[in-house]
Amino acid sequence: MKILVVIPTLNEKGNVSLITEKILNLNKDAKILFIDDNSLDGTRKEILSLSKKNKKIKFIFRKSKLGIGSAHKKGINYAFKKNYDIVVTMDCDGTHDPKYISKMLKEVKKFDIINTNRFGKKNAIKSWSFIRKSITLIRHFLIKNLLDLPYDSSGGYRLYNLKTVKISDINAAKHNGYSFLWESLFILNEKKYLIKDIEVILPTRNLGNSKMSIKDIVVAFFYLIIFFFLWKVIK
Repeated sequence: MKILVVIPTLNEKGNVSLITEKILNLNKDAKILFIDDNSLDGTRKEILSLSKKNKKIKFIFRKSKLGIGSAHKKGINYAFKKNYDIVVTMDCDGTHDPKYISKMLKEVKKFDIINTNRFGKKNAIKSWSFIRKSITLIRHFLIKNLLDLPYDSSGGYRLYNLKTVKISDINAAKHNGYSFLWESLFILNEKKYLIKDIEVILPTRNLGNSKMSIKDIVVAFFYLIIFFFLWKVIK
């Protein structure tokens, strides 16, 4: 089984080495693809150094910040073209523990998409700041109720079975920012793919800073409202 782990990066120096070591120690058959959006803190140098030492580490360096959704699509399309069986998408900041990849792989014969759920366990996001926790919970409430989407759809830690999921259905999600995460899951759910939620615990990041800005939050809110009217009202 060919497995590719796709990891978008933007100024994640230090985290790159940590996540690489954890993934490869737990998943000997996996390869890693870093998609970097013009980091200026030494992240690229760190990725290059790791790739020279280990052929399992691949990278795509982009000239500007094109968005996390764009990075996910780029990575999934890369995996599809290179004939990988499985693609896992995850963050580089240490909040996505690679130990869950093995749990995802156990479900892949029965489901098309394995999605991580931060709301299943009581204290899964206990360590988060009040503001981040509030934004996440409000977003989850709006998406769940406006789009009738029962999953934790705004997280980027997922597994896609590329033997059953059509790449055209992934690319049908048009947003290139954070909204790609829930938009893609909504479309896949509408297409009747089998989706499995697994419960995870997500700690706060140890190194670096969150890349989500006030602008990202505002844009995401209006995109959700427009999407709701296009899919649920006008349609």
